[in-house]
Amino acid sequence: MTFLKQVVGIAIAAVVIFGGYQLVDDWLEPDSPARDARAARGPSAIPVELAVARASPMERTLEAVGTTRAQRSVEIVPLASGRVTELSFESGEKVEKGEALLHLDDDIEAANLKEAEAKRLEAARALERAASLRESKTVTAATLETLTAASVTAEAELARAQRRLDDRTVRAPFGGITGLKRVDLGARVDDQTVVTTLDDLSSVEVEFALPETVFGEVKTGLPVRAESVAFPGRDFSGKIVAIDSRVDGTSRSFKVRAAIPNSDLALPAGMFMNLAVVLEKRVVVLVPEEAVMAEGEGSFLFVADGETARRRLVEIGQRRSGMVEVAEGLSDGEKVVTRGIQQLRDGSQIRPIKDAAEPEDGSGGLG
Repeated sequence: MTFLKQVVGIAIAAVVIFGGYQLVDDWLEPDSPARDARAARGPSAIPVELAVARASPMERTLEAVGTTRAQRSVEIVPLASGRVTELSFESGEKVEKGEALLHLDDDIEAANLKEAEAKRLEAARALERAASLRESKTVTAATLETLTAASVTAEAELARAQRRLDDRTVRAPFGGITGLKRVDLGARVDDQTVVTTLDDLSSVEVEFALPETVFGEVKTGLPVRAESVAFPGRDFSGKIVAIDSRVDGTSRSFKVRAAIPNSDLALPAGMFMNLAVVLEKRVVVLVPEEAVMAEGEGSFLFVADGETARRRLVEIGQRRSGMVEVAEGLSDGEKVVTRGIQQLRDGSQIRPIKDAAEPEDGSGGLG
């Protein structure tokens, strides 16, 4: 009986203490809004933070690395041997198609051209006289044929002489940017001497490899984004222009080429680039990653239904920049719990302590 009396005494003391606490609380704050709110929610309201699920564009991308190369690139070499008498370009200069880059000494070729012009003129006049005499039967047909052949030969010699003279000047085969000078004024060069390089950088190509698992999804025309550490914060946009027809048996990957417009000539040939191939663009529902909890092989989150938390199974997709895609189980505009989840059960009463924030757009970056 002594033990039973002790238990009864403890219970009575607890009731008296709790009742006294309530009386003091009512006496100190008889009209407190906070006390009224607590009474309305009940004693189990759990403080939580909420976020709004929003439909946002998202891209499914593949990452790769590659190196730029000029749309067209050649080594400039003379078509003849000789001494350099004039250099008409500077290193890194933009030149137009047909613009003269280098001149070789051409005294002999110029003299040969004059000689060929004189021979052509002589042959043409001889043929003209023979043709007029042929009408009076003074000149035989055989003589006329011989003079005709001589005139054609003189025309050919003139053309060859003109070509040899033209070859003393090296011209740009297309518009582009010249490289470093590799010869100096007065140097002797031949048809094996590289004078400089010429790159057409109005557009650059980047070649890179992708895994064979996406061979069926990659098509010409797909958009590509590129970044370089040399240009922090800047994205270069392009598209796929060529796909290799073979998969490498060792790496199990295939080659792809993308073209990137380069109107300001910012990108040189040979620059390392990080790339993202955009396979698909779609609108998805995004929530902060901390709102989603794993459960076995699935995931769930808590949706705010007024002041009640409802547990909901969801299917998640891609993750990006602290956000996660909810592929199934959630609609645009619903509020989800992001803080205080560990204390919640399905049907728990909640008390938001922070306004719901909208997720950021998940479409940025290289993916």
